[in-house]
Amino acid sequence: MKLLGLLSAAAALALSGAAPAQQAAPGGTTLNARLTGDLAPTHDPVIARDGDTYYIFSTGHGQRLVETKSSKDLVHWTAGAPVFTKMPDWAPKAVPGTGGMWAPDISFVNGRWRLYYSVSTFGSNRSAIGMATNATLDPKSPNFAWRDEGLVVQSMPSDDFNAIDPNFVVDAQGRHWLSLGSFWTGIKLFELDRKTGKPLKPDAKPYSIAQRPAPAGGPAPVEAPFIVPHGGFYYLLVSYDYCCKGANSTYYTVVGRSKAITGPYLGKDGSPLMRGGGTIFLRADLQEQQRFRGPGHPGWLHDKDGRDYVVYHAYDKEARGAPTLRIAPVRWGADGWPVAEY
Repeated sequence: MKLLGLLSAAAALALSGAAPAQQAAPGGTTLNARLTGDLAPTHDPVIARDGDTYYIFSTGHGQRLVETKSSKDLVHWTAGAPVFTKMPDWAPKAVPGTGGMWAPDISFVNGRWRLYYSVSTFGSNRSAIGMATNATLDPKSPNFAWRDEGLVVQSMPSDDFNAIDPNFVVDAQGRHWLSLGSFWTGIKLFELDRKTGKPLKPDAKPYSIAQRPAPAGGPAPVEAPFIVPHGGFYYLLVSYDYCCKGANSTYYTVVGRSKAITGPYLGKDGSPLMRGGGTIFLRADLQEQQRFRGPGHPGWLHDKDGRDYVVYHAYDKEARGAPTLRIAPVRWGADGWPVAEY
């Protein structure tokens, strides 16, 4: 789960500001090697472009409720003000004990920017997705003002899912959807009202689109969905195993695709994501010398020039496991599958 309570002591030090911002590796040629500026802490990032500026939103900490960063060139990143410094009134009532906003998602919908975000507490599926909107992402604009729109989806201990890690997507028929989920019985998909951004049928059972049957020894985590429409398919990215353990994190990301947004999603080898399958999309080299561990919680940008990018976090072994911003261009192979160039 994307909960700051899960962060290792090392990552917590980084979040407190004890770790320096990570600079570009000298002589590097990949986009990741050239990234500079305020790269850490970044956990559970999503990315959008408004005008000539790129914006990243990520899990907040303390009173910084949803972190922000911006860049003109995708390379140098500058931290900005948080989206909120106070929880909306509805959140602690829906989720007693919550104190933060995690794993946001950003989209431009019906003429406004729409930010979905998670509220929860460690180890519990009493969780909720909220929504805030803004006319612009530019803090210097006179029209800039975040407006909280309240509760979207809630899960309770009696439910078999966990309402965190939202991702908004529009299908080929113009229907609006929200995928979400972490642990429990995996990833769910809710159809939304196209005007309100909230469930079209609040009492309808969500679709199940990814799950990892738990082994006898314990859970098999799956979380952080992101759905990308491309070439007549829907590509579902999900992260497997454990985040939030600093350099010991085992997170990695797989992809499956489906002709229908509701699934079934299958990996390149035909393995179903409903049975823990899929094709590896992001994974660290697990040798000891590997610097960036546990790459996961991907977000996606289809840029105005037609290029695709995946944004994600990984834990920097050289900075006490700090969760760090990573960005990779994505090319589409001749077989129709995405390849991250990281």
